[in-house]
Amino acid sequence: MSLDLNMKVKEIRELSDEEISQLVFEARNHLRDLRFKKVTGQVEDTSQFRKTKRLIARLLTVLRERELAAEREASAQGGQEA
Repeated sequence: MSLDLNMKVKEIRELSDEEISQLVFEARNHLRDLRFKKVTGQVEDTSQFRKTKRLIARLLTVLRERELAAEREASAQGGQEA
């Protein structure tokens, strides 16, 4: 899976947790690289900062949604067993 800064939430939801985690790692590395390029004056497209940050937020949001859904499901099953 390659890093696409214009990735939509619908596309992200189709990925597995491992793929999303890998994309978060890649996006954070990309953001770090952009920061280094900014310091050295090599950044050509400054909108990449915003796009990268928003992609990271979208990825983390989908992961958190899945965590909460799993917790709700676990608590619902726990309530039924009692």
